Amino acid sequence: MGITYMRLKSPIGVIACLFLLSSSAVAQSIKLNVGYSAISGEQSPAWIAKETGIFKRNGLDTQLVYFTGGTTAVQALVSGEVPISQVSGPAVVNSALAGSDIIIVAGGATSLDYWLMSRPEIKRPEQLKGGSVAISAFGSASDFVARYALEKIGLAPGKDVALVQVGGVPDRMAAVLAGRIEAAVLVPPSMFIAQKKGLNILADVSKLGLTFQHTGVATSRRFIKEQPDTVRRYVRSQVEAVNRIHTDKETSVKVLTKYFGGKVERDILERSWELLINENYLSKKQYPGLEGFKLILSSLAEKNPKARTAKPEDFADLRFIRELDQTGYIDNLYKR
Repeated sequence: MGITYMRLKSPIGVIACLFLLSSSAVAQSIKLNVGYSAISGEQSPAWIAKETGIFKRNGLDTQLVYFTGGTTAVQALVSGEVPISQVSGPAVVNSALAGSDIIIVAGGATSLDYWLMSRPEIKRPEQLKGGSVAISAFGSASDFVARYALEKIGLAPGKDVALVQVGGVPDRMAAVLAGRIEAAVLVPPSMFIAQKKGLNILADVSKLGLTFQHTGVATSRRFIKEQPDTVRRYVRSQVEAVNRIHTDKETSVKVLTKYFGGKVERDILERSWELLINENYLSKKQYPGLEGFKLILSSLAEKNPKARTAKPEDFADLRFIRELDQTGYIDNLYKR
C-alpha cells in the first residue's frame, strides 16, 4: 500500500503526521534490547513500559538487560550491546567527554533521592572520619552523590573518607550491614530497608536543593541517525510510562514489587512510589535536565579540562520530547 503525500502548513502538522505514520507501523514490531543500571525506583519507567504493554503498543519488542551501575551500562551503549539504556547523567557526561557519541533523549529522574547511611554506631559525620563509603563505580551517579554529600557534612572525600567501588545498591547495603564498610549511598527501597535495620542517615541528599540529571534515557547519536523512528517510539513509551506511574499507584507498586525481588514490605514500596511522583524528581514532560548537566560539568572541571568548555546542550537531544510536548501529546495523557 502506498503512502499519499500532502502539504502541511505548519511544523506541528508535520510532527502529527510523523506520529500517525509511526502508529500505522506498530504491527511491525521492532526488536530492541534496553539496558537499566540499578535496582531502584528511578529505573521504573522501563519496567512499567515493559510490564503494562506500553512498549508493545508502540511497536517495540523489548528485552530488558540489567547492568550493575551506570558506567557499565554506558560501556554497553558504546559497544553497541544495547542501543538504548537508562543511565545516570555523570556516566553519560564522562563517556561523551572521552569521545563517545552517547546522549540523553529523555530526562527520567532529574533530581536525587539518595541517603548517605552509616553503620548503627556511627551517628555523627565526624565519626565517619578515617572510614570508607561504598559507591558503585568511579564516575557514576553514586560516586558524585557520595562526594557531594560528604562535602556538605564537612568531610573531604579521598582525604577524610575513602570511596570504595562495591557495586550495585544491594551490594552496597549488604557491605555496610555486614560491617565491611562504614557507610554507603543508597536509594529506594534499599535506604528504607536499611533504616529499619538500624543504619543512620548522615545526609539526605534530596533535601540539599540539588538539581541533577540523574537516570535518563540514553542512546547514541549514530543510533538516532540510523533509527530515529525507534528512538521516537521509545521516548513516547517513556512519557506514557511516567504518566502511568503518576496516575496508577497500584500498578506501580505491583511492578516495583516484581523488580525489587518480591520480598519488600508494602509500606516501603509505597514510600518509594511517593518519591517517584514528585514532579521535581520524575517530571511529566521528561525534558533532560540541562541545569543538572551544569552541576555535573562543574564537578568535573577541576580534573578534566574538556568539562570547562563543554555545554549542557552537548549531552542532550530534546527533539523527541519537544515533538511530544508541542503536539499536546503529553498534556492530553493527563486529561484522560
